[in-house]
Amino acid sequence: MPLQLDTRQRAMLLEMGVHVWLPGTDFGVQAATDGVAAQASPASASARPQPPRPATNSAQPAASASPRPAAANLASLAASASPAVAALQGAGAANDLGQIHTLGWAALQQTAAGCQACGLCAGRTQSTLTTLTDGQSAKWMVVGDPPDEDEDAGGHAFAGDAGVLLDNMLKAVGAARASADQPPAPGLDAALLANVTACRPPNGRNPQPAELAQCAAYLQRQIALAQPQVILAMGRFATQLLLAEHPDALAQPPGKQRGTVYRYRGIPVVVTYTPKALLRNSPDKGKAWADLCLAVDAIAGAA
Repeated sequence: MPLQLDTRQRAMLLEMGVHVWLPGTDFGVQAATDGVAAQASPASASARPQPPRPATNSAQPAASASPRPAAANLASLAASASPAVAALQGAGAANDLGQIHTLGWAALQQTAAGCQACGLCAGRTQSTLTTLTDGQSAKWMVVGDPPDEDEDAGGHAFAGDAGVLLDNMLKAVGAARASADQPPAPGLDAALLANVTACRPPNGRNPQPAELAQCAAYLQRQIALAQPQVILAMGRFATQLLLAEHPDALAQPPGKQRGTVYRYRGIPVVVTYTPKALLRNSPDKGKAWADLCLAVDAIAGAA
């Protein structure tokens, strides 16, 4: 049975680097065209006509937010959660007592750059905490795992080839990464990119539960200032924090966490693959595209 794809679907798959040959097309011409698009730089890509935004059906959303379990079930699930999850679940209450929740963008970035509240600072060349301008919001927010070496060197989340792929994914839904120094191109929605911790762990090790809980205050303040309409959770540690209100989901493997709209402090959250994982396993790009469509539907439902 032939694969049926409309113009919107083909455009989004092309932006994500998924090449589809359909019966009745010139394979040679199509492959050559796709090759040029895949090698285009971010600057040249922004000059191309933007792909159409995914259509949404507000009457029939792709997925609804998972229901909150009963209090007894919550207690049972919380008791069986790992120490890391338990620490993350208590992070908000602990860190809200500090001063970080009162800071504006500039002060937040300055504080993160000199923070020595936990052991993660020993691995930091520079903080990857990205800011917007005062009063600016971001419709999208993408939260990834702790910074790697490239992100630490560049001072921002999602660097290198993974960052290029994420930029193309965002462009497919009409969004672009934004910062105080780099507003999105006209016609594109702002997307704030963040790491679950602002510092790279020493020698690239995994962050400790207490370190994640301590650094959560910075991410929580970014969310409060940016006021995103949807958050994409990419990676194990990012998902642990953003699904802290859903212990039943945290008990599931990553593949089972997809396909549902969760909530983090009232904001819709969609779990999807990291760009690095998609670079290693291209067939999962189709699933990531479905996650993006779910996020678009979540935005439409919140409007």
